Amino acid sequence: MGWKNVLRQFLRDVRSQKLRAALTLFGLVWGTAAVTLLLAFGEGLQERMIKNIRGLGENIVICWPSQTSKPWQGLPRNRKITIKDDDIAALKREVPGMTAISGEYSAGNKKFKVGHKVIVPGLTGANPVFAAMRNLIPQQGGRYVDDLDMDERRRVVFLGDGLAHDLFGDAEAVGQYVNVNGTPFLVVGVMQKKEQDSSYQGRDKDRASIPATTFRAMYGQQTYGDFVFQVADAAKVEAAKDQVIATLAKLHRFDPTDSEAVQMWDVTENEKFMHTFMLGFRIFLGVMGVLTLVVAGIGVSNIMNVVVEERTKEIGVKMALGARQRAIVTQFLFETMLLTVIGGAVGLVISWGICAVFPANFDKFVGTPVISLQAGAITAALLGLIGFLAGYFPARAASRLNPVEALRL
Repeated sequence: MGWKNVLRQFLRDVRSQKLRAALTLFGLVWGTAAVTLLLAFGEGLQERMIKNIRGLGENIVICWPSQTSKPWQGLPRNRKITIKDDDIAALKREVPGMTAISGEYSAGNKKFKVGHKVIVPGLTGANPVFAAMRNLIPQQGGRYVDDLDMDERRRVVFLGDGLAHDLFGDAEAVGQYVNVNGTPFLVVGVMQKKEQDSSYQGRDKDRASIPATTFRAMYGQQTYGDFVFQVADAAKVEAAKDQVIATLAKLHRFDPTDSEAVQMWDVTENEKFMHTFMLGFRIFLGVMGVLTLVVAGIGVSNIMNVVVEERTKEIGVKMALGARQRAIVTQFLFETMLLTVIGGAVGLVISWGICAVFPANFDKFVGTPVISLQAGAITAALLGLIGFLAGYFPARAASRLNPVEALRL
């Protein structure tokens, strides 16, 4: 019966202070929605940016052999470093933690012709493992170049999805032929569409790949323009980079401290920076949402102070009849927490609805907002803390009233 009386009293207060209660609930709803949505959009944006970064490849390092800048063991500076298959094999053998490595030939002056259409895209000659490292995933019904293509130097080509559309339109490209500088190549695969915000020779959607052995046989290029390697554990990329330099320095006799001999782009550094940046950004968003929720909590505290003032005589009667301080505190805390729970629940429902209907065509810009378990737990904890603090102090003040003085007011 005690809890029923408390609930009945709460409903009576709400009816007598409709405008004040409505404004307080609005503040709680707004604050809850602000915290939840800011955290949800921050998480969605982070996932989108990380996905875009990984479009180039995950845990990979792109290396360009250059020329030495220091003399070494009687050899002069400015010696050109060249990478061949023997070097690739040595690196695969000597570098621990390396899961894949491929040399890469590149050309940008080869004409692709289908009918009357002529396009000059970027052309790559690589090994089969290159596709997995660089996220060149074929569409259903197609494939990337394989070991048999390499062994037999087949004239097969894998097209980026943008290039395939430019050459063949909406028609099926796999199984068709494209002339590359007058030589027919069979299209064996088309890349699945992917997000990619960085590149080093142009976007993959506008490039084509052929077997490295075919590239070498047709165009006479014996040394790789660059090579790409992948490490299973991102934490071990730095050690792998050092070992790559050490191995090549031994093979080509240059100073292992010569940073110009082989230039490297560590893609994991982009991801590390993005994680750090987004952590700070999400903390900023969270603080903004918390401040909004604190303002709502101040509103709850104000309305509870008004309720205490209006019910001073009632409190005096209860205490005169033997009500303990704990009972008074419990009553006001219950009313405050109930108001907080109602406002928080409505705010969470609104946030969920906004995330559910968020337009999909904005996904490529800001990602898809996700109300994660972590965001929900943080919001619930903040609501509970703010609601408790907002109700505790007015409740404590009410419980400390002198019954005689309360009855006089």
